[in-house]
Amino acid sequence: MAENQKAQAKTEQAKGKVKETVGRTVGNERMEAEGRMEQARGDAREAKEKTKDVFRH
Repeated sequence: MAENQKAQAKTEQAKGKVKETVGRTVGNERMEAEGRMEQARGDAREAKEKTKDVFRH
């Protein structure tokens, strides 16, 4: 289960980065902000999983 969550975090981060880049390229501030938000969600999920790993070992 943890590996699935880690993969989901990486996917969110990647999707967010792409969305942010596309938004910046086309001048769409809303898309750019949504991309940053997705990246932040991915970062938070990754941090949560890393914390869980620390307490498992």
